[in-house]
Amino acid sequence: MEIKLKKQMEDLQREVVLKSVDLDDDIDDFEVDIGAYEGYDKLITISPRCVRCDLCVEECPVDAISPSSVVKKSRVEDNCVKCEICAQTCPVSCIYVMETKSAINKESDNGDVEYSLKEVKVPHRVLRMKDINIDRTKCDDCGDCVKFCPTKAITIKDKSIIEAADDTSYPYLEDKEYPYIDKKLCVGCGSCVNLCSTDAITLDRTLGPVIVTKSLCIDQNACVQCYLCEESCPVDAIRLDGDEVVLDDDKCIRCNVCSSKCPVNALSLKDLEESEDLEEPEDLKSSEELKDLKESKSLEKSEDLENSTDSETK
Repeated sequence: MEIKLKKQMEDLQREVVLKSVDLDDDIDDFEVDIGAYEGYDKLITISPRCVRCDLCVEECPVDAISPSSVVKKSRVEDNCVKCEICAQTCPVSCIYVMETKSAINKESDNGDVEYSLKEVKVPHRVLRMKDINIDRTKCDDCGDCVKFCPTKAITIKDKSIIEAADDTSYPYLEDKEYPYIDKKLCVGCGSCVNLCSTDAITLDRTLGPVIVTKSLCIDQNACVQCYLCEESCPVDAIRLDGDEVVLDDDKCIRCNVCSSKCPVNALSLKDLEESEDLEEPEDLKSSEELKDLKESKSLEKSEDLENSTDSETK
C-alpha cells in the first residue's frame, strides 16, 4: 500500500512563516524561499484493530509503547527507535511500519511538495498457544475477553454445553452461562489474560525469536572514536574497545540510532541481502588490492576478446 499527497509550495511557505514569526508581527512583511529538498523517515503506528494483548508493550526493548486498556488501544510513544520488533510481534498484524518521503522539486512545472507513505512488509515471529484455562469461580462476567478475542475463541455458553464439550462435570457452578474457550481457535495472543481484572484466565504459550532482517555495517577505518554510538545505543549493544567498534549482535535491535548519530557515516544499517552484497572477500585486505583485482579482471576480458577476434579472422 502506498499513499501520495501533494501540497502547494505557497501553502508550505506560508506555514513556515506562521511558525517562525511572533504573533504581533505582520506575516506579510516576511518572505521565505525553500530550496530543493528530499527527506526520508519511518513511521510506526497501531491500528484501531488492536486487541489489547499488550505483547508489543512487553517486547518493546525501550519501553516506547503505552499499555492498553478496555477503553483505549496501545500507543507508540515519542521515544520509539523504529526497531520494528513490535510489528513482528503483533499477533493480529495491526501495527504498521510506513516509510515516509517528502520531496520538493522547484524545477518541476507546478513546484508542489510531495509526500508519500509506503507500507513496509515485516516478517512475523512464531506465536503458539500451548495451553489456556479459565477459572470460572473467579469470573465476574464482564465480557471483555469475549469482546476483544481476535479469533472468537471465547464465547458465552450454558453450563450444560460447557460440561458436554469438556466431557467434565462442574458441580460447583450454577446453572447459568459462562465463558468457554475453544482451544482449537486460540492463537495465544493473551488479550483475555491482559484484560481480565480477576486473573481468572491463565495462558501458557511460546514466542519465537525476533527475525533479523537488517545488518549494521561498520567501517572501522572511518571511525573517529567519538563515542557517540556507544553513548546513544538504547540497549548497550555497541562499544569502543581501543580504536575498534565492537558490536554485540545478540543485543543489537537494528534500530539505526547509532548510525543516525555517527558524524562520519562509519555506521550504516542495511537490509540483510544488501549488506551481504557489500561484503568484500576475506582475501581482500585493502581498497588497493580490490582495485588491482578489478584491473586484472578487466585485462583478462580484453585479452579473451582479442584472442576471440584473432580466431575468427583466421
